[in-house]
Amino acid sequence: MNEDVRREVEAVWRIESVKILATLTRTVGDLDLAEDLAGQALLEAVEQWPTSGVPRNPAAWLTSVARRRGIDGWRRKDRLDERYAHFARELQNGASIVESEPWDPDRIDDDILRLIFIACHPVLNRKAQVALTLRIVGGLTTEEIAKALLISTATVQQRIVRAKKTLTAAKVAFEVPEREEFARRLGGVLSVVYLVFNEGYAASSGEEWMRTDLSNEALRLARILAELVPQEPEVHGLVALMELTASRFGARTDPDGVPILLSEQNRTRWDRGQITRGLASYFALTWTQADIGQLRVAVDRRCPIGGDDLARADAIGRGRGPYGLQAGIAECHAVAATFADTDWNRIVLLYEALQQLAPSPVVDLNLAAAVSMAYGPVIGLEYVDKLVSAGTLSGYHLLPSVRGELLAQVGRIDEARIELLEAARLAGNERERAVLIAKAARLGSTQR
Repeated sequence: MNEDVRREVEAVWRIESVKILATLTRTVGDLDLAEDLAGQALLEAVEQWPTSGVPRNPAAWLTSVARRRGIDGWRRKDRLDERYAHFARELQNGASIVESEPWDPDRIDDDILRLIFIACHPVLNRKAQVALTLRIVGGLTTEEIAKALLISTATVQQRIVRAKKTLTAAKVAFEVPEREEFARRLGGVLSVVYLVFNEGYAASSGEEWMRTDLSNEALRLARILAELVPQEPEVHGLVALMELTASRFGARTDPDGVPILLSEQNRTRWDRGQITRGLASYFALTWTQADIGQLRVAVDRRCPIGGDDLARADAIGRGRGPYGLQAGIAECHAVAATFADTDWNRIVLLYEALQQLAPSPVVDLNLAAAVSMAYGPVIGLEYVDKLVSAGTLSGYHLLPSVRGELLAQVGRIDEARIELLEAARLAGNERERAVLIAKAARLGSTQR
């Protein structure tokens, strides 16, 4: 195959595969069949494009070919009933027939978000929902999902296979649930969107430290969710968290893609408009226009907003959830003029609340890092050593990374160097591995 065409096929598939799959799933009503049809279309592209050339709209070409393959399959099975007619109408009109239906405020028009809601069907447990949707909707490999969930690749593969079989056995209809069903699936949907964002924020593997395309897609989906269920505070909390975190993207790497840590970032490169949107999205339900104006002034001045900022979200009546608490942590970073000005005491309190509400070893590690900033590396190291003894983060590269940093701060240089090199060994991302190796090299050794 022509090398340029091969790269084009790979690029189209990497960028458009999730949208193609989501469209096909809506059309054929079967996840496995949609995957098969998409794979057949990709093979046809590999065979035809080197001679016919890359079509003007490659994603549309792949989708059309997959649909036609679906029609051929139904024809061979003599099942040209409603499905065949449905395919034919879509091919003739060039779009889904739902576009001509009356507007429905409860309808999810975004195919990818529709697929997430479908994959998060209550017939699946939360672990299966997350694994399946990260693979199918997030486009993550099983290895990337394993790293994100801190489990083995084999476990991820088993969960995905079982989830597909369960959906098939339960004869789950691939349609958007009624509005009263949204709440039952919302937790899984938010989990998936957040994990996709995180994979973009810090890629678990590959040559690039960030995959902003993933993060931007996750943020887009979260914004749609906020419009779909405007009275769900956790949706607004997730949007706020993503906006505030994404505001730092422009300062997280140098022109060559080398990572720049938070303490060293040029904060003038942070997107102040995105920070404002992030804060406002969380407070939108209760803030007046005057409040929003005050918020913009506070952000421009890079100073904390007066009073208990997140308390305004409590007016919804259900208190703060995990995403709202994390948004509060992101707010502390967003409004600090410098790294030294960060309100680490408040961050510790928010992590302690998060620890109670959504306990996890990763939250414990983040709390330990915050404690070290607020109260010193000795106390922070005590927290980290407890995690090491517990063994719950075994194989997680950030545990030896944090421990190495703290050991260096208390003067235990040789131990710190060993920990940083171990973190580099465990890291799947090449950029992050290089940063850790460089840190270890700068420490040198106290041995003579």
